[in-house]
Amino acid sequence: MTIDDFLKQDSEWLRGTGPSSNIVLSSRTRLARNLDKIPFSNWANRKQLEDILISAKDAVQGSNFLKDSMFIRLKDVSEVDRLFLVERHLMSPEHAKDVEYKALIVDPREIVSIMVNEEDHLRIQVMQSGLNMRESWRIIDEIDTDLSKKLPFAYSAKWGYLTACPTNTGTGLRGSVMIHLPALVFAGQISKVLEAIAKLGLNIRGLYGEGTEAIGNIFQISNQVSMGMSEEDIIDNIERIVNQIISREDATRKAILTKNREALIDRISRAYGTLKSAHIITSNETVALLSAIRLGVDLGVVKNLDRRMVNELFILTQPAHLQKLEGKVLNANERDIKRADLIRERLKVS
Repeated sequence: MTIDDFLKQDSEWLRGTGPSSNIVLSSRTRLARNLDKIPFSNWANRKQLEDILISAKDAVQGSNFLKDSMFIRLKDVSEVDRLFLVERHLMSPEHAKDVEYKALIVDPREIVSIMVNEEDHLRIQVMQSGLNMRESWRIIDEIDTDLSKKLPFAYSAKWGYLTACPTNTGTGLRGSVMIHLPALVFAGQISKVLEAIAKLGLNIRGLYGEGTEAIGNIFQISNQVSMGMSEEDIIDNIERIVNQIISREDATRKAILTKNREALIDRISRAYGTLKSAHIITSNETVALLSAIRLGVDLGVVKNLDRRMVNELFILTQPAHLQKLEGKVLNANERDIKRADLIRERLKVS
């Protein structure tokens, strides 16, 4: 399998299935792990970083869960390929920088990926479509147990798993949910909701995680710390709060359909019309318009599209995906033209 083969399939978060998938795009669990007696990635020397890469590759090849995975040495792939992997949520934007001693391990279905030598030696993540935190945790727990038999993880009886960032120390678990909240934004309620989430001890980030903005009314909600709670407690807490947000978003959608139906339909129709007719369009504008279309699909206002197709357009219209589809590097203006062409073609078929 090659990186190009990912273009032929949907990422796990694009499937549009699973519990509450009309509002929750995906659930992710991530474990931070470091090898014992080796400095964290930012302090390790070149030989130590290279040794970590070799150890990770050997452990994965000997794993029952990951033996068919790709091992991608990031220095050996193009900048476009690295951005492509970020856009598919297989690795962080930070991992795409300073790539000499970094790697990415990805299973063929894009459910499991492992960043090697990011902030921690290993960052293992598992994605599931919809609100499916428990299944994501079940999978990653089995993988963690399997890898721990082959790799000596840094662990303290007092502090738990030792990590480069203190907020990850303890379980090393970061759970997150990618959630679409257009009705709360439309109704002007999103600020209060986000403030309440923060007070409950959760982080709110943008589409690609830490340091990115929330575009297209898509937010990532995750736990702030992993110490002092069990993994199950962290998962339970996230699910409990996310279910409250889902109920709020769902109620707001119903209220808007009742009280502001024409204004909502007008916004969705304008978005649909723009996407069907535009000949040049930016990435951010596309995501914002697709957000409105996705809401229209979920509410039954847009009847000739399905959620999976809209989700697919979210990712295919991103810069690296456009360049991969075209088979060459495109400048910003060329991407804006190609993006509009792709959208018109897809919507014409629908």
